[in-house]
Amino acid sequence: MNYFVNYCKNSFYILIFISFIMFILSLKFLLKDLIYFIEWEIVSIHSLSIVMTFLFDWMSLMFMSFVLLISSLVIFYSNQYMGEDFNVNRFILLVLMFVFSMMMLIISPNLISILLGWDGLGLVSYCLVIYFQNVKSYNAGMLTALSNRIGDVALLLAITWMLNYGSWNYIFYLEMMKIDDEMMIIGALVMLAAMTKSAQIPFSSWLPAAMAAPTPVSALVHSSTLVTAGVYLLIRFNILLENTFLGQFLLLISGLTMFMAGLGANFEFDLKKIIALSTLSQLGLMMSILSIGFYKLAFFHLLTHALFKALLFMCAGVIIHNTKNAQDIRFMGGLSMSMPLTCSCFNIANLALCGMPFLAGFYSKDLILEMVMLSYMNFFSFFLFFFSTGLTVCYSFRLVYYSMTGDFNMTSLNMLNDKGWIMSFSIFFLMIMAIIGGSMLNWLMFFNPEMICLPFFMKMLTLFVCISGGLMGYLISNVKLFFYNKSLVYYNISFFSGSMWFMPVISTMGVIKWPLILGMYSYKIFDQGWSEYFGGQMLYNQLKNYSLYVQEFQNNNLKIYLLSYMLWVIILVVMMMFLK
Repeated sequence: MNYFVNYCKNSFYILIFISFIMFILSLKFLLKDLIYFIEWEIVSIHSLSIVMTFLFDWMSLMFMSFVLLISSLVIFYSNQYMGEDFNVNRFILLVLMFVFSMMMLIISPNLISILLGWDGLGLVSYCLVIYFQNVKSYNAGMLTALSNRIGDVALLLAITWMLNYGSWNYIFYLEMMKIDDEMMIIGALVMLAAMTKSAQIPFSSWLPAAMAAPTPVSALVHSSTLVTAGVYLLIRFNILLENTFLGQFLLLISGLTMFMAGLGANFEFDLKKIIALSTLSQLGLMMSILSIGFYKLAFFHLLTHALFKALLFMCAGVIIHNTKNAQDIRFMGGLSMSMPLTCSCFNIANLALCGMPFLAGFYSKDLILEMVMLSYMNFFSFFLFFFSTGLTVCYSFRLVYYSMTGDFNMTSLNMLNDKGWIMSFSIFFLMIMAIIGGSMLNWLMFFNPEMICLPFFMKMLTLFVCISGGLMGYLISNVKLFFYNKSLVYYNISFFSGSMWFMPVISTMGVIKWPLILGMYSYKIFDQGWSEYFGGQMLYNQLKNYSLYVQEFQNNNLKIYLLSYMLWVIILVVMMMFLK
């Protein structure tokens, strides 16, 4: 056990040290506008050379520093959260492999090396989702792995199509791909890969299912690593989305994803799944602003979202840890009395998610929505942006209402407390980052701020949508009102909204049901039917009978020898008669 504690702490110190170095380097690269392109020749035989290429610019360095900071705190947090597990060393190694795969993906300007990181993320995420070994985890892991395989295949096809150029370093050819209509196929394939990894419609069902993984993994996966890989890849390919059909299509899909996830979270009762659907909603927001062409804003929201979403999952982990692994928010209540520090951090993360002024989420979300108002956009996309923002506040207030207020709804004997100092340290550190991170990044990334001039009512629209969403969240959660309003109890509406528009069912039974039925009929007709009886089985029986006859002749039987001798004599006599 002591070995694990040291192992955990060593990983924490090393990762956080590298994180700070990378952050300082990213500031230098940002201020001096530097890009380092490093090539490492692995092997060279005659004219063939295999070269590993790394791209270091302010964006990759800053993203790596944030990933390493969050992963270091998650590993430190796991020291206590996973303390009673026998396989904790394996768990920490898997997390480190996961982080390494993400690093490979971030610094690769080459589609081949991106595939290494991309596949590494998919493989290790499967191992982490099935970490608690039961049937539900296995199903969730298989759904996650197979959904991501679609994106892997798309990336492999993009690599194949890149053979039309001289190299797989896509970063040199983006401008040319934009001009050449045929080469937009690469853009479409990369977009498909990003949609599967970032769980956009119709590949959304795996993201809530992946909540079967331990909570520290959820904090890492759903904040800065796996689900953001698709967004980061599209940020690198942003030139292919500007003023093209691909960008318009992605805007529609990501807007619908944002709306669907926000609606689903309002009908969900599993604490971790509510936060997972919140992640899905924010991914839709990143993708949609990226498809309009504001890639820096998408990256800005990617970083701020990583901070408060990791904090939200860690607080949820402490709550689950203290309520003896209960995840249903209806069993919680009155937690703010027993766990004040955790609940304070949880509320700060929630307010940052909602876009509360001067917290991390405000700077990125408010800027995104104001740029949406300034952009040339149809009414449907505009509605999706603002209605989804209202839904975000709605489910956040609903979550607070169920878990923080009222009476505790579980057993009277409970051990709710904030005494786990290791978990509290990680949470407190992230809480500070969730408060100051947004303003800090805003000053660093946009050091020439643009004046966004809007009419008064449009300027206040975001605030109005948030307030009305919060009020709606309170009214929906109010049990007495819910009891009186029978129309809210209709099964079909709540089931349709709460089941992510039937996507989990369509992704599993919808894909496999008819092939299974077809397989059953083909088995009955061909393998167990007349064709088998008259085909393979009849041939087998005939050959078997012939071989039995032959075997009879080959037995050492005196009668058969004499009979065969007589036959030979008769044949010879007949032949001699004919020859005369």
